[in-house]
Amino acid sequence: MSGESENEFATLYLGNLIPLHAVLMGLTWIIHDYCKTIRNLPDIRQPRKGNIGKIMFLWVRYYSIALLLFDTVQIHVFSIPRITSDNLCIAMDPITRVAGAISLWSIEIIMQLRIYALFKCSKRVAVFNGILFVGSIAGFSWILAHNAIRRIAMIADVIHLPLPGCPDVHSGIEWAQWVPATAYEGVLFGFALFKTLESTADRIQKGRRVSLYSLLLRDNILYFMAISCILVFNNLMVVGVTKIPWFSYGPFHAAVGVLTTRLLLNLQKAASPDVSASSSELSGSNIPGISSCPGSLTWRAVSDPTLSLGSTPGDPYSTEHSPLNTFPMQGTINFEAPGTTV
Repeated sequence: MSGESENEFATLYLGNLIPLHAVLMGLTWIIHDYCKTIRNLPDIRQPRKGNIGKIMFLWVRYYSIALLLFDTVQIHVFSIPRITSDNLCIAMDPITRVAGAISLWSIEIIMQLRIYALFKCSKRVAVFNGILFVGSIAGFSWILAHNAIRRIAMIADVIHLPLPGCPDVHSGIEWAQWVPATAYEGVLFGFALFKTLESTADRIQKGRRVSLYSLLLRDNILYFMAISCILVFNNLMVVGVTKIPWFSYGPFHAAVGVLTTRLLLNLQKAASPDVSASSSELSGSNIPGISSCPGSLTWRAVSDPTLSLGSTPGDPYSTEHSPLNTFPMQGTINFEAPGTTV
């Protein structure tokens, strides 16, 4: 083996060792986060059976853990000599990407629902985001198929080398794999930023305190910024010109799962002992931390049945500007249909 070939082999070998350690960090992180937040699970189970918010939370939490276990087992089993083959490496690459994409798509559905609620259940916003969401999935699928076909030739020259796992080789348009998702996250971020600026300006002008509505906006902004940075970092790892080594998708999957879990628990924690939902079909608890669409429900303070928010349908800040819906709260808040009493 020539000196140049030895250097290339050493680079490939080192590149394959990094995911072995990085994926363990991701698994440790998400299990540690699960153990720290396990006491919050009873709060999620309190809403009635079939609650959409509860189902989505449990799906994101446990699918993320299962995904990290899959990543860890797959990477370490493939590092065993004579386990991998051309066909196995070619098949496993798109499987890993699709498994990670399912996690991201699930979370994007949650964020679409939050944006939908922030814009007063606007059908135009829902349809617009839905079309872009389907477009991002189509773009991801096309790039995935294109890269899978090219990968056969990409790893043909190095698959025979004694590497710990499938060759860490990236080329072609593989860097564009997460561009559709990144672009879509940018659109959702734009919607959240618009509402945040609008709400902040109004709150400063009227001297109101931070409410559940503002908390929802703040968490949206922080989440979109974090996820966008992670997606951009993934693209930089693959593009090859930044000298950033490939860490595998383990840390990315862990970050997405932890961020989303914390985002949902943050609103649940803010509302949990003080905010409850009635049995109305359109209760805001269907989406964690999101109040119901304007015109469908009226908020009333349990501690004082004679007081109501006096909100009017179509007012996007009726939930924010009432002194009853601010923190700290002395009583609990029920979502109940107009005309009923607490």
